Amino acid sequence: MRPLETGDPIRLGPYRLLGVLGEGGMGKVYVGQDQAGTVAAVKVLRPELAHDGNLAQRFVREALAARAVSSPGVAAVLGAQTEGGRPWIATEFLAGPTLDQIVDRHGPLDDARLRALAASVARTLRDIHAAGFVHRDLKPPNIVLTARGPRVIDFGIARPEHGLTLTTTGQIPVTPGYGAPEQVLGRRVAPAADVFSLGAVLVYAATGHRAFRGTHVAAVQYDVVHGEPDWQGVTPEWHALIAPCLAKDPAVRPTPEQIATAFAGPKKDSAVWRRGPVADAIRERERAIRELSAPLPTARTGPSRRGLVTSFAAGGALLAAGGGGTAWWLLRAGGGPRTDPFRIPPAVRTPAARVLSADDGDYLVGGHPKPLWSHDGVVGKDSPAPLPIRDVVVTGALSGGVCAVNVVDGKRRWTAPDLEMTSRYLSLSDRLLVGADREGTLHTFVPSTGEAKWTAPAGAKALLAADATAVYVWTKDHRLRAVGRSDARIRWTVSPPAEFRDTIAPEGAVADHGMLVLATTTGHAFALDARTGRTAWTLYHQARKRALLPAARDGVVYLNGKSLSARRITDGRELWQDTDKYADPPEYSRPSVFGDSVYACVGGTTVRLAVRDGDQVWFSLESGEKCPVVVQGGGAWLIDDSSGLTVHTANLDSGDEIWSYDVPLAGDPGLAAAGNRAFVRSGDTLLALPVF
Repeated sequence: MRPLETGDPIRLGPYRLLGVLGEGGMGKVYVGQDQAGTVAAVKVLRPELAHDGNLAQRFVREALAARAVSSPGVAAVLGAQTEGGRPWIATEFLAGPTLDQIVDRHGPLDDARLRALAASVARTLRDIHAAGFVHRDLKPPNIVLTARGPRVIDFGIARPEHGLTLTTTGQIPVTPGYGAPEQVLGRRVAPAADVFSLGAVLVYAATGHRAFRGTHVAAVQYDVVHGEPDWQGVTPEWHALIAPCLAKDPAVRPTPEQIATAFAGPKKDSAVWRRGPVADAIRERERAIRELSAPLPTARTGPSRRGLVTSFAAGGALLAAGGGGTAWWLLRAGGGPRTDPFRIPPAVRTPAARVLSADDGDYLVGGHPKPLWSHDGVVGKDSPAPLPIRDVVVTGALSGGVCAVNVVDGKRRWTAPDLEMTSRYLSLSDRLLVGADREGTLHTFVPSTGEAKWTAPAGAKALLAADATAVYVWTKDHRLRAVGRSDARIRWTVSPPAEFRDTIAPEGAVADHGMLVLATTTGHAFALDARTGRTAWTLYHQARKRALLPAARDGVVYLNGKSLSARRITDGRELWQDTDKYADPPEYSRPSVFGDSVYACVGGTTVRLAVRDGDQVWFSLESGEKCPVVVQGGGAWLIDDSSGLTVHTANLDSGDEIWSYDVPLAGDPGLAAAGNRAFVRSGDTLLALPVF
């Protein structure tokens, strides 16, 4: 809010203007106060536009729409003048920041507030639609967060249902990236258009970035109509809930009532708007308006402390983090739930093992730990490394296919005999396991139980990587393909750069921050935009003798080879690199990232480097060549196969060796860790070691 400027009116109707809340291309919004002390937000058309009949009609529509909607989720209209002079509309003053202001200042909303926002705005849309209107411009600046919860404002382009989107001048009066595809195309719109906008708002609230973002308006609008949202940063749970709202076809989007039902939760959690940065911002606005309106002794400058608490308690209900509520795509027309392959249960709890302590006599430094369990004859010879997923460890089965064993005792839980081990398998946010059969069809299973879920004919030769949005595969006809996790549909299929067509290394693929990075058997790497499959950047001759096997996290990709380099994943720009001048040749093994450090082996040693700048934290005299370093408990774990097969553990703080364990060498080893256990595969043996 800022003071009035030269040229600003001092009074509009009964309202004395106190300051400027904001302005846009059409007009300004002022803070006004009438003789009774009521504070209002007064929106006025710019004087140079007052003669424009079309714009004046928009003011009329806004006043009529806002007055017609009976809902606690909108700002009530207190007065309006829409004919003659300068048209203005006065609405109740909302002492709170807009959603974009909160996200810009404090970052994305947490799970509880995100659920409360979704449910409250959905109920408001239900009320707007019940009055016969479509809001048509729902976006973060049009959602004010107040003590009573979210309120929807600005009915400037609201119209009765089924009104055309295009104006008489051919303009599209919607904010790019928030208007529905039918609005962008100038077609008739219905309430489903507001649902699409709500989906885009929720992506923004959950991540801090827009669902559709491009270098210019045309690119954004093209993606709205033809492309996929940017799901980077959206958890699988939220992706599954929001994705139906952003369906291109209005007919398959959920109704606001279904959305409100899906997000409704226990009323005891309605205090979500009472605390935290949102509540602080609301109190700041209330103090400011009290100070601004203080000269009028009769002014009602805001709710009392007691009234504020009451209004908080009356706020909208929400779901607790991870709470229930039936998703809308599971609702029949008659309202009952039905079986759905995309109804995925939440990940189960990981049963953590006890961490050993030398001080308690659990082990001797320099000694050899006793395995928690060990089983022979369970792992197939072509199995990838063991894959811990919460309460199970997944490996290739000795008899073929894939099996899952209990992390506690190693006993078999279930098998999927039709999956091809050589195709690799991946965890989808610990909620699903995905693999491919001989025909290249993707199959998914609930890891804990083996319950089969969705399948997708993908022609997959090997699985590459997965993120919150898609599974990426290398096809039998040497192409790259993305398969959506929310609908099992193919998102895109592209051919790699011609020079890399026959050299893709499936195990050298990582997905992060909306990018897919791939490596070749010839030491090169390239990155694709995970939304479109378009090549973003290419890096040549990174590795000479070793396989190029990257790791990625938080928007940075770490590449081994002649150096260990950190590069920005979006454009490949190098951030830092480390070279071992004593190694001949200096070839780094596959990096791994844990916490604030990246680990790799080079020249017979293992190094720990800071992810921020590549500075060396420590190096160990032991080196693992076959498997990446893993971190669990207080140690860094690695496998040395230079003479036999030995599992080494180094103190995480100093790099000093704590203990070692010899394993019979039989084929390529595998190493993984989770739940205070380290899992080792050698030949057909799978064993679990304790951690300290």
